[in-house]
Amino acid sequence: MKKSINILSTKKLLPHQKQLLVDSTISVIEENFIETKSKNFELSKVNDNLIFSSQNAVKSVLNNPKKEEFITKLRDKNVFCVGLKTKNILEENGFNVLVDADYSSDLAEIISLIYNKESYTFFCGNLRREILPNTLKENGITFNEIEVYETKLIPKKITTKLDGILFFSPSAVESYLKSNTIKNEICFCIGETTAEALEEKEIHNIIIAEEPSVENVIDEVITYYNN
Repeated sequence: MKKSINILSTKKLLPHQKQLLVDSTISVIEENFIETKSKNFELSKVNDNLIFSSQNAVKSVLNNPKKEEFITKLRDKNVFCVGLKTKNILEENGFNVLVDADYSSDLAEIISLIYNKESYTFFCGNLRREILPNTLKENGITFNEIEVYETKLIPKKITTKLDGILFFSPSAVESYLKSNTIKNEICFCIGETTAEALEEKEIHNIIIAEEPSVENVIDEVITYYNN
């Protein structure tokens, strides 16, 4: 008899995403280990180009009470962003995405090598990673940051024996490890930045999705356990 597989998703999945796992006879526990909340902010100083490293940052701008005023002020500027879904949301709302990359480190490198004479405003969250702003600073690139959303950790103790864990952000890794340890569980990560957060804790049983999307993480889970 085939061994039952138990995995944890560190965020609630959409019904069709969960169904993919159920159809592959994989049991999934879902818990939100982080939550994000938009912040009120002002556009006091905006440089010539915009940087968005997440969908949350875009949504915070679009959900702001001054949305119409902000979009009018921002829409004529070129945008540099991280992630295909981030790009799609921006373009759906009339923004001109000049450059997109899968990871903040890749975007930072492109800006530093090709667009280093430009100035930027980086829309970010309170727990944003240091790689992008540090690279801009090191290369003498003019930029400022506007914090537009907050990420809050929601640690929870998981008592079920797990075979695998799905991680979608470095913050989720941090939140999970506050109340749990990782021993032999396989960690399925949405991307390299999330995997690095595990490696920093000396956790190396990691599989990274080929493309940074929830669906690709789920594909990796199904492939791993059904082969």
